[in-house]
Amino acid sequence: MAVPKSHHTKSKRNRRRANIFLTAPNLTACPKCGKPVLPHHACPNCGFYRGREVIDTLSKLSKKERKQREKEMKPEEGEKKPLNWEGLSKKQ
Repeated sequence: MAVPKSHHTKSKRNRRRANIFLTAPNLTACPKCGKPVLPHHACPNCGFYRGREVIDTLSKLSKKERKQREKEMKPEEGEKKPLNWEGLSKKQ
C-alpha cells in the first residue's frame, strides 16, 4: 500500500475539495437595458433595480461618455410605449 511522504494540511485538502463545487453564476437579463446581471442585484450598467433607479451611473461619467450612455439607454423608435388610461382617452 502507498504511504504519503509528508503530511497534507487541512487547508491544502480543503482547497483541493473546493474546486469540485465551482459553477458559473446564474445571470439574468436586465429588463431596462438587457445586459447580464446577477439576480437580486442592481444593474451596474443602468443602475436600475426592480423598476427604480437606485444608482446614478451617469453622475460619475465624463460628458462624452454620458451622452453615449444616454443614447444606449434611450428606448428605440420601434418599441411601443405601454398603454394607459390617459393615452386611450385622447382623440387621435
